[in-house]
Amino acid sequence: MTVLRSQLDVSSETYASNRKAQLEVLAQLDEQLELVVAGGGERYMQRHRDRGKLPVRERLELLLDADSPFLELSALAAWGTEFTVGASVLTGIGVVCGVECMVIGHDPTVRGGAMNPYSLRKTLRALEIARVNRLPVVNLVESGGADLPTQADLFVPAGRIFHELTELSSLGIPTVAIVFGNSTAGGAYVPGMCDYAVLVDRKAKVFLGGPPLVKMATGEEPDDESLGGAEMHSRVSGLSDYFATDEHDAIRLGRQIMSRINWRKLGPPAAAHPEQPRYDPEEILGIISPDPKVPFDPREVLARTVDGSDFDEYKPLYGTSLVTGWASIHGYPVGVLANHRGVLFSEEAKKASEFILLANQTDTPLVFLQNTTGYMVGAQYEQGGIIKDGAKMINAVTNSTVPHLTINMASSFGAGNYGMSGRAYDPRLMFAWPGAKLAVMGAAQLAGVMSIVGRASAASQGRPFDEEADRSRTAAIEAQIEAESHAFFVTARLYDDGIVDPRDTRTVLGMSLSTVHSNTVAGRRGFGVFRM
Repeated sequence: MTVLRSQLDVSSETYASNRKAQLEVLAQLDEQLELVVAGGGERYMQRHRDRGKLPVRERLELLLDADSPFLELSALAAWGTEFTVGASVLTGIGVVCGVECMVIGHDPTVRGGAMNPYSLRKTLRALEIARVNRLPVVNLVESGGADLPTQADLFVPAGRIFHELTELSSLGIPTVAIVFGNSTAGGAYVPGMCDYAVLVDRKAKVFLGGPPLVKMATGEEPDDESLGGAEMHSRVSGLSDYFATDEHDAIRLGRQIMSRINWRKLGPPAAAHPEQPRYDPEEILGIISPDPKVPFDPREVLARTVDGSDFDEYKPLYGTSLVTGWASIHGYPVGVLANHRGVLFSEEAKKASEFILLANQTDTPLVFLQNTTGYMVGAQYEQGGIIKDGAKMINAVTNSTVPHLTINMASSFGAGNYGMSGRAYDPRLMFAWPGAKLAVMGAAQLAGVMSIVGRASAASQGRPFDEEADRSRTAAIEAQIEAESHAFFVTARLYDDGIVDPRDTRTVLGMSLSTVHSNTVAGRRGFGVFRM
């Protein structure tokens, strides 16, 4: 039998303590997500409504199929910065007329939907996900263009938006722009470069230069409508493909476009009627310790994530700090690599490499569940070849062509992040649990290394070592690394695609697997499985 048997004691003090700590972290996450939904705040939201306009999330709700899920991405982008959390743009994967799409929607209640450096990164990541996974794109456009005080960080990289939109079109991936308000300067090229453009009467304003700029440049004094209104672009310039009477009509037209694109997924379909896990996903909260140094068995997570809690473990007696095996999630076959006790030894690296090759042989997507402190160090392990064995694993991850999905469950430190398909290794989608940490190493270890280096430097120069200054410096470094490895700090910089409630892991992975199957799912060929 390959069905997992849970050993979790839900009546224990440890379970209750872990669950309490996770609920506290989730409450902090919910507090930040409320700020994201609030956008520019009550005052600007009401002013937007007074102009007869819908908030971006209401536009989204009308666009998506009724009662269909929406996988929001990078919700906490710009957290902890001078910019509004959420970065003035909403991105995510949803279903429009039966077609899974990437939706990118400006939030005009935040500085008129102006694009800052974080909203640029968020938009580019959304377009990259659309391109790699072959997702049609729907843009909900209302933006004043670039946030001018930060233009030095925007102008050059922002050109990539146009590049991505035109490349999507060249790949036969449909792009739609529904323009509800301002689409100015560089933003005017969004409807110009999308395959389809819908403009709302008396609301959409699409021009390279607004009336003040035109007057300064040419002496003309045109009004908004004659310069860039929906009727002008529908009747005269031809930029508009569909003339909408109001926002509801524009969304109806957008859905109509998606209903006629004759879209087909290229990946194999999921198995029908997948079995639910035999254990309650709610119990995942009691598995995870708030202390990342306390390990947990990832099989307990898998028992509450994979179909029927059925997990066919590969090499269970070898390289036991890494759990590998075969399962399915929402009917999609997957290979799983999950860290157990954190450290990756040579055995784990070789086991992972071979497993990744096998997954590529059978065109099976890979799920990486990170909880690693990195590859083992020390004379014994260096002499045993940990560098070359770790390099094999990283080589296999790099050259694997089946889709990778990654979740940082608790910690992702050092080169273990690379070997477990971290952001630099192009997982199709990557998420983190709210208590997860990511850094070059743990805060205490990094501060300790700096202290040892400082002590050695003083000794080599024959000068006394300042113990008091060292204690102060160590405390400051620990505090800095602790803050910079925090899940909110990491996701704010788009080093992952969002923070997810651990209880939603199965749902998020299922939606992600459905997404990656929009494109071809194929492993690398040209080599056989080699023993290591």
